[in-house]
Order: sequence, then structure tokens, then C-alpha cells
Amino acid sequence: MDKRIIFAFVLAAGVLLITPYIFPPAPAPVLPAGGDSTANSSAPSAALPSAATANAPPLGPPPVSSTAVPTAAFAAETASVATPRATFRFSNAGGALIGVELGDYMVLPARNRKVALNRRGAALVSYRVFAGADTVDLATVPLHADTSRLGSARVLRYDGALAIAKIDLQYAFVADSYLVRVTGTLNSVGAAPARLAIMMPVGLASSEADSLDDQHHLAFVVKPATDGAESVPFAKVEKNRLIAKAGPFNWVASKSKYFLLAVLAPSRGQLSGPAFFTAPAATSKVPSVATGEVIVTPDSEGRFTFDIYAGPQQWQRLVALGHELEHANPYGGFMQTVVQPFATPIMRLLLWMHDTFRLNYGWVLVIFGVAVRIILWPLNQSAMRSSLRMQRIQPQLTALQQRYKANPEKMHAEYMKLLQSHGMTPFSQFSGCLPLLIPMPVLFALFFVFQNTIEFRGVSFLWLPDISQKDPYFILPIVMGISMLALSWVGLRNSPPNPQAKMMGYLMPVFMVVLFVSFPAGLNLYYAVQNVAALPQQWLIAKERAKNAAG
Repeated sequence: MDKRIIFAFVLAAGVLLITPYIFPPAPAPVLPAGGDSTANSSAPSAALPSAATANAPPLGPPPVSSTAVPTAAFAAETASVATPRATFRFSNAGGALIGVELGDYMVLPARNRKVALNRRGAALVSYRVFAGADTVDLATVPLHADTSRLGSARVLRYDGALAIAKIDLQYAFVADSYLVRVTGTLNSVGAAPARLAIMMPVGLASSEADSLDDQHHLAFVVKPATDGAESVPFAKVEKNRLIAKAGPFNWVASKSKYFLLAVLAPSRGQLSGPAFFTAPAATSKVPSVATGEVIVTPDSEGRFTFDIYAGPQQWQRLVALGHELEHANPYGGFMQTVVQPFATPIMRLLLWMHDTFRLNYGWVLVIFGVAVRIILWPLNQSAMRSSLRMQRIQPQLTALQQRYKANPEKMHAEYMKLLQSHGMTPFSQFSGCLPLLIPMPVLFALFFVFQNTIEFRGVSFLWLPDISQKDPYFILPIVMGISMLALSWVGLRNSPPNPQAKMMGYLMPVFMVVLFVSFPAGLNLYYAVQNVAALPQQWLIAKERAKNAAG
């Protein structure tokens, strides 16, 4: 879906770009002449190829069902820890984190319950221990739970003895945060060193009004210690069935559209890695299940440490956590390198305006749209007046073309003299398209800002229940189309007759309404405000054009 929308945007920009070439205001005279590996596998539990596991333990990727909360012979017991931001639930079956409920976010559109990140019957974080050729899934092992320190120090501890190692897990909860600090020891019983595999969730539960769109955003994201963050969408995992990423890592995360569960290295350390991602055979058009794990190697004394972040993808909060965790929420998808430089500053500006002026995000978009037009006013004015000058010298250009038809070099020389006498350059005839193209990166970036920025999630404005979703009454797309049509009508007033330009002026609003009707309401609001804010300038130029025609 995103690729089709991107194609539509590119098509719209292309129409704006080529229109001056197809229907120029005046005919110009003729001038003389890394460390990743991807493997196909017939089953998710197949062994890794040797190239992918040169520095990895002899461990294949886990079966997809390995993160399920077990129905073992023992009775699993749960412990809940409530913080000001979230409630965390753990099971003594392997000390797994089996649930997180976020206190500040509600399920949309009903808003009748809080957002829970875990899917029913599946853990968010669980573990496997391996030493040599032996592997133990901790989900099948009852660990001893020590809750004695939950009241004061807010620490939950699990420990137990396995056939191949002794393990101790300790969770410490950071106040006013979605962060849990995990420390522990893993001591091998035999000669082979023991290692820990941290199992990521098979996917986060959807809490959105458009669950299918949320499903499109399901992905793992890895941040290698020496490289940029890389998204691994569930669709890519399903296609390849097995993907291995070499460590070390700053973090490994599983994300939906707005929420995130990340395993982070400690502030002065790294996750040794590698990481493996697997998926079952395709079961639907949009993949919803995939499994990931990252390997942690304890130090010489068997100690390990990492953090778990389970919460919203709030840009400021992710930045504060460090390790460039904000890049877990990239803007632009496969066009990230093009979109991100525009999207991030725009998103930060909108958040700053909201926090500084204490305004609803709807009013922030109105002010932002008007501000963009005011900033572009001088450029628009210059381009429009350049177009007027080209119209004035049109008869002289036509005469030059007729007079020097057989002598292109002489035609070019006379053409340059004519332009210089009117204070113009050969690029003046194309400058009229610049005011149309400059706002396009902003509009394009805003689309992805609305797609990914959780601050817009569920924000109501006037009759709109959620500016991050389409207008349920289609009022804004219609207003946007009418304002665009009015802008075209004013722009064509007192212009020389041009049937092609007139046709484009009426077809483009229809095209844009069809394109924008399913886009976020906030994007429609911004574009409609842009059009209305541009009307006064277009009206003044139309009056100036009429005055010149009369003179």
C-alpha cells in the first residue's frame, strides 16, 4: 500500500514538473546543439548455514511457537509490577516477560481499554540457554520467584538450576519510564560455556482502528554497533524464511506502527549477537507472525546485562534512551534516505509548536500551513512576475522564431539580447514551476510523519475523531479539492487563452481529491490550508496581469 501511495505522490510531482515543459508560458527559440546474510530454508527450524554462523553458537533459529506461554506439567505463576507508566507481567516459566499494559494509551477507536503489547498466549520476551550442543527452552522450566524486594527497591528476581547451567535473572524497574533493567548470571555446569538467547515477540498486538495498516508496519529493527539501523519487515523475513545478522548490536527491536519492544545493550556495552529472524510459510497476504532472537554471551564470570524498553515510539523519549533508538521508527520506508532529512525536522517543529503554544495538533497544522505560504511568498511573487514578463515578450519571441528560422545561432543571440533587455535569463520561463515543487517535499514528508508519529495518534480536532486517520465524512478532501480548483481558477484569470493549461487546472483538483481521500485527515487539513493561504497572492498577481494586459 505504501509503495502505491509513494508512486501516486511521485506521479503528482511529475505532473507538476513536466507541465511547464508541455505547456510552456512562452515557446523558447530553437538553440544549437555488509555483514548480513540471508538464506532460504525449507523450515524455520533448519540449521543455519556455516557462513552465517562462523562466530555463532551451534544454535538454529527457534520454532515460531517457542515464545508461547507453556502449558507445562507445573502450574505457571505470574507476578505483576505496576509503574506510573505501565504494568509489567512476568511468569515463573523461565522468568519470561509475558505482558505489558500501557497506562497512557487506549485501544482505538473504542478507547474502552488500555493498550497491551502482548498477543494472547504469546510472551514478549523469553529465553533459551545453550551450552555446546545442548539447549534448554526456559519456558519449560519453573524458576523460583523472589518478590521480596518489589515494595522498596522494585526488583523482581528469578533463579533456578538447569541441567546445563544455573541462571539468575533480576528485573529492576525505572520510575516514570517504560524501561526495565535486566541483570543476571549464567554459569555453565559442564565444560562448554553457556550462552543466553533472548527471544523477541512473534509480533505486537494491534490496538489501532486500522489493524491491517498496523500489520503492514510489523518489523524487526537492528542497530549494529558500527552501522546504521536496519529494518527487517515481517514480509522480508517470510520471503527468506531465515535471516541472520552479525553482531555486535546496540539494540534489537520488534515494532508495530506506534509501539516498540526493544532489547538494548547497557549504556557502556553491546549485545554480542548474532541475531536470527525466521517465519513460517505464508499464511496471509500481509505477514503477521515472525520470530527473532539475539544471542548474549556472558562475561568471564557469567554476568550479563541488558535493558528492555516496552512502550510508545515517542521521538523525545527514544532519543533520551540513547543508542540512536529513535531510528527504530524510520520515516519513508524504502525511501528513507530521501524522506528522513525532511520528515525529522518537520516532525520536531510540529512537536515544538504543540508543546510551546499548548495548541491542539489540528491548529498546529493550520498555523504551519499558513507559515509555509508566508515563507514562500517572496519566491512565489518572483516566479509569478517572471511568468508575466514572459507573457509580455511572447509576440517578440514569436517574431524571432519566424525571422531566424533558418539560422539557429543568430536566433539564439537575438533571444539572449531580448531576455537581457527585460532583465531575464533563459531559466526565467521555467521558474514558475519552482513554487509548485518546493512545498512537495514538505507534503511528502508530512505523509510519513502522520504514518509514524504516535503524538498524532487518536488526536481529535473539530469533527475529526483522529487526525492520523482519514476524514470519516470526506469533508476535508472535498474542501481541499475546492480550494485547489479556486486556486487554479484565479491563476488562469486574465491569462492568454490556453486550453491545455485550463484542462490541467480542472483535472488536477479531481486527481488530488481521489488521491487524498484515504489519506490522514491532518494531511488534507494542511494542504487545504496551504491552498486557501495562497489565494490572496494569486488574486494580486491576477490583478497585476489584467493591468499589464490593459496597458
